[in-house]
Amino acid sequence: MGLQNQKEKIIIIDFGSQVTKLIARRIRDFGVFSEILTINDLYKVKDYTDIKGIILSGGPSTVTKKKYLSIPKEIFQKKIPILGICYGLQLIAKLFGGSIKSLRKKREFGRAILNKKSESLLIKNFFKVKNKSVWMSHQDAVTKLPKGFKIIASTKDSKLTIIENTKIKIYGVQFHPEVTHTENGNEIFKNFLFLVCKIKKKWQVSSETNRLINQIRKTVKRDKVICALSGGVDSSVVALLINKAIKKNLVCIMVDTGLMRKNEFKDSYKIFKKKYKLNVKLINASKLYLKKLKNINNPEKKRKIIGNLFIKIFEKESKKYKSIKYLAQGTLYPDIIESRSVTGSQSSKIKSHHNVGGLPRRMNLKLIEPLKEFFKDEVRVLGKSLGLIDSIRNKHPFPGPGLAIRIVGNITSEKIKILQEADHIYINELIKHKLYNKIWQAYAGLLPMKTVGVMGDSRTYEYTCLLRAVVSEDGMTADYFTFPKDFLDKISNKIVNGVPGINRVVYDITSKPPSTIELE
Repeated sequence: MGLQNQKEKIIIIDFGSQVTKLIARRIRDFGVFSEILTINDLYKVKDYTDIKGIILSGGPSTVTKKKYLSIPKEIFQKKIPILGICYGLQLIAKLFGGSIKSLRKKREFGRAILNKKSESLLIKNFFKVKNKSVWMSHQDAVTKLPKGFKIIASTKDSKLTIIENTKIKIYGVQFHPEVTHTENGNEIFKNFLFLVCKIKKKWQVSSETNRLINQIRKTVKRDKVICALSGGVDSSVVALLINKAIKKNLVCIMVDTGLMRKNEFKDSYKIFKKKYKLNVKLINASKLYLKKLKNINNPEKKRKIIGNLFIKIFEKESKKYKSIKYLAQGTLYPDIIESRSVTGSQSSKIKSHHNVGGLPRRMNLKLIEPLKEFFKDEVRVLGKSLGLIDSIRNKHPFPGPGLAIRIVGNITSEKIKILQEADHIYINELIKHKLYNKIWQAYAGLLPMKTVGVMGDSRTYEYTCLLRAVVSEDGMTADYFTFPKDFLDKISNKIVNGVPGINRVVYDITSKPPSTIELE
């Protein structure tokens, strides 16, 4: 279900950087289609007609060793503009006869001050001032300029920070313009796209809806599809797309684990059933989940129990529909990117790809993954074009194991109820004060210890509620949200007074890294 109708595009060669997908997002934000390829993928490309530019990403490899990751040298003969970022710059320098050295004592990690040396199309409107703050992450540096290239900008410890060869349209930057820490970094991509590659804006997410519907219709024809529907934005958009394509031949299964937010599952079920007229089967398995999770403290064990139980329930239910041939999943583009090996080896994968609910291929059903070329923010745009209500379309990411990993330690029905009430107050106040959409993810957690408190001149011994709210672009890195003090005062007061079982509220002010967004 690829974007086969896309003509002009920018391809990004992934050398293993943790932020490669940010480059693809930056490009798409400018209305240009981008696609991430591994080195192996690149060797399979036969036709370069529609490729208007190539970006080489950063990565953990080093060109100072005898063996290093590279690209076919004939790529440079195709006269396609190339931009190298970090490792990409070092690779360009190496292939064109420059020198690269490992700088153990002068490594650059974090912010660095960039000084402009020459004018260039690549840096138009990038330098608002002569000295600029950029984000570095490297221990190798180009120390000798390749023949035919010139210096555009330098830092104190990296003289060849931006280089170019305008004759063959090859550019390189040592810093990372794709991360928000680099001031005005988008200008680098904007200039590369429109001034160097001269590509036109033709990519528009909302216009993809009809194409996806027609493609689903063409693929499925008169066969039936089963879909695991959680009520999150990804599975909701998939369900609406397929429903529009094949109408009554879609069966949606909602498994209530009892680990969702207060009333969320029940409310979602009503919306899909009544507003969108979906064929939804609701399975209440909350007692079964609680039984299986009894006395389980280990976070990974919790995850495995929840995932495996979901699979068993879904498989059992799917067998009741003998005529079904397809399984629909809300796989997104970052899932695909993170599951692919940069070099072809298993060890270079960032993580294994887990589909919705971890559903297995052994179900002997063909996969339908309409969203596998889209980022999360693009899926929200598709949702809007399909008429998906804002309360679902703009919903914060929610973990598959649900509240089980927001209750640290043992899980009981009492703890679930306490946390649901506290979380309900917190989220509603965020919405009421128009803060919800400014935050990437927010939730209440329950810590595994009780503390002494005083309420109404009486001693209490109750749980501590932890509040978390982070800002992020993709969830890979995040910083805590800075609330006005009076908001935290109100929330603390409301939770302590409104939720029996909690007598203390704390706010988590840790970024990711070093912490994770979730507690477990």
